[in-house]
Amino acid sequence: MKNDPEFQHRRPIRLQGYDYSSGDMFFVTINTKDHVCLFGEIISGEMYLNAVGKIVLYEWERLEFRFPQIQIIAFVIMPNHIHGIILINDGSAEVNHGLRVTSGRGGPTRGSLGVIVGQFKSRVTKRLLSQPDWSKTPVWQRNYYEHIIRNQDELERIYQYIQANPINWEEK
Repeated sequence: MKNDPEFQHRRPIRLQGYDYSSGDMFFVTINTKDHVCLFGEIISGEMYLNAVGKIVLYEWERLEFRFPQIQIIAFVIMPNHIHGIILINDGSAEVNHGLRVTSGRGGPTRGSLGVIVGQFKSRVTKRLLSQPDWSKTPVWQRNYYEHIIRNQDELERIYQYIQANPINWEEK
């Protein structure tokens, strides 16, 4: 097969063998396609959501109702991306911070981080497509970025990063 720029082999970005439905905390970043500013604007270090941003907010806040095993610890919606800290509680008393072998079904595990993010992105897209004035512009970049939060220091550092993100936006 010729080298086709439309068909690129992607390397996996998830930790192989890790159970993303386990009782851990994850720092997640979800970007808009081509980093287009769709969700609003930042003025004087404060994010002002537009109509699209308000749909994103509504669907993000509904995640805990759709997935009772999760807790949103912190999040911020920026003009072209979202940062969030999500705790997935698998029923254990403590956060696991460990590797487990996942099922070999080939798809995302029910209640896993991938399913949660996929559901969020899908619901936002469906709501936007139902809007008469939506131009059917693709909303999301393929995939998302995640980081497994391993300790309290990381949690505090990431939490501060999320809180300061709108203020730091204008410095970029």
